[in-house]
Amino acid sequence: MALRIEDYALLSDCRSAALVGRDGSIDWLCFPRFDSPACFAALLGDEGNGRWSIAPKRPGETARRYVGGTAVLETVFRGDGGRCRLTDCMLVGEGAPILVRLVEGLDGAMELSLELTIRFDYGSIVPWVRRLAGRCGISAVAGPEALLVASPVPLTGRDLRTFADFRVAAGEQLAFVLIWHRSNEPLPRLPPEPVAEVRRTIDWWRQWSRRSRYRGGHRDAVERSLITLKALTYEPTGGIVAAPTTSLPEKLGGARNWDYRYAWIRDSAFTLQALLHAGYREEAERWNRWLRRAVAGTPNQVNIMYGIAGERRLTEIELPWLAGYAGSRPVRVGNAAYSQTQLDIFGELMSAGHLGRRSGLPHSADFWNVERKLTEYVCEHWREPDEGIWEVRGPKRHFTHSKVMAWVAIDRAARTVEEAGLEGDLEHWRDLRARIHADVCERGYSAKLNSFVQFYGSEDLDASLLHVPLSGFLPPDDPRVTGTVDAIERDLVEDGLVLRYRPRREVDGLEGDEGSFIACSFWLAQAQALLGRRARALELFERLEGLRNDVGLFSEEYAPREKRLVGNFPQTFSHVGHIVSAAALHAEPRPAPGPRLTRTGG
Repeated sequence: MALRIEDYALLSDCRSAALVGRDGSIDWLCFPRFDSPACFAALLGDEGNGRWSIAPKRPGETARRYVGGTAVLETVFRGDGGRCRLTDCMLVGEGAPILVRLVEGLDGAMELSLELTIRFDYGSIVPWVRRLAGRCGISAVAGPEALLVASPVPLTGRDLRTFADFRVAAGEQLAFVLIWHRSNEPLPRLPPEPVAEVRRTIDWWRQWSRRSRYRGGHRDAVERSLITLKALTYEPTGGIVAAPTTSLPEKLGGARNWDYRYAWIRDSAFTLQALLHAGYREEAERWNRWLRRAVAGTPNQVNIMYGIAGERRLTEIELPWLAGYAGSRPVRVGNAAYSQTQLDIFGELMSAGHLGRRSGLPHSADFWNVERKLTEYVCEHWREPDEGIWEVRGPKRHFTHSKVMAWVAIDRAARTVEEAGLEGDLEHWRDLRARIHADVCERGYSAKLNSFVQFYGSEDLDASLLHVPLSGFLPPDDPRVTGTVDAIERDLVEDGLVLRYRPRREVDGLEGDEGSFIACSFWLAQAQALLGRRARALELFERLEGLRNDVGLFSEEYAPREKRLVGNFPQTFSHVGHIVSAAALHAEPRPAPGPRLTRTGG
């Protein structure tokens, strides 16, 4: 059975990712990309679906940490007679994906066990395994994929698994290496000095971390969120995955299990804000370029999400051979929401473009032509219903947040013409901006609740309504904003944390409920700060920081009753919310003017 989600840590080479538990078991690994089929999938099933464990024979105390400023993990095991350190590192570079596990004796001597179960295609395929001639190690092959495992100790095969028992004494260091390659190619060259390669990777991460210009409070925690954001970036293209996992449940035992190993358009402006707050202009530029390439085509062809290289078709299937994390089924790969209609993404795209220009990011005249086409599309289609920000699988509706973000799209287009002097139908856009605004205020607001509502004609609340002030749709001191924030605090907060909405099958088309959404809770902290309630905002922010696991990682959601993390992990949306909220809370207080993109959530 898999560990609690918070018991895992992330490994990354900025191309692919692994999750390693505090017990020394790598239970999730996708090679060679974030969205590749996993070769270790015990996270979503059991040890028979693939894992790689290195641990003491007699478990004792365990402590772990990331090497400062890096995504390299150190786990220290203490047991009878000794203490040793396990360093897990995915090497950064241009070659084949390589995972190195270093075992180093610190005190006395320890007896350890290795268990390696390789199962390609999400735990379904048992590979052919053969020993490497003239050295300790194995080669595992199945179809197009192969893994090469080099070991400093003898390996034994039994019951379609690989085992080793070994001893490490103080001062000894043993390096285990795993390399992915295509099965039709020759065996790859092993790194001659794995320890030196780990040191090189540590230096690479530290050099990246030193580029941060974030100078606000909570710096160590924000640094970890920034490193996580970098770790979830696909280096060849600049695309950023929402999470490196699939089907970690929003409720334990439930069916709200989705594949998040893709890049969402919705994250664009959030992510740009976070990167620019910390001075990572190069990463912001690459993310912006990824966006421009991904949305190429006519506006009606724009997806809400893409593969990390810009792939458009993300066909969703279920994997019946996997039992699911904590029995949460089905396990899904792919995401059918890619084909949904979500009008808010045009607001996020236009917000990202406007923010990029204001921040001095390179911006071609050609892309302004694309943005104009997107704006014209919103002009023609803003009155239509959609599936909304939460990708409901129920009927299309006139979601208030979608209309607010349609307003944002038109607003940012108009302001770009005003501020940058670019060509556009300014008078028409100004007029339409006013009409959308009036429509939302009339049909998306309930005088009875003194709050905006989830969709036109409803009396339900939705955390996305916090973007009414965050997007600049209304100023923070507007009574309707205060009423909405108060209503969300009253009706959507449980145990101090924010729910996305109250799930109802007739709205989202799904059974069951879910945990509190961490990103939404950060939105509430930002909104409270905008309203001048800085003490309450800081209290919530620090409560949220307390939900991170011991190595500083957030998941998508938190289950207050079970008091544990749920949802895909680690979650970009949560870490971006953390960075932007920290910057907002520690910015110099200033009067709230009209709309300001620097305060935009979308």
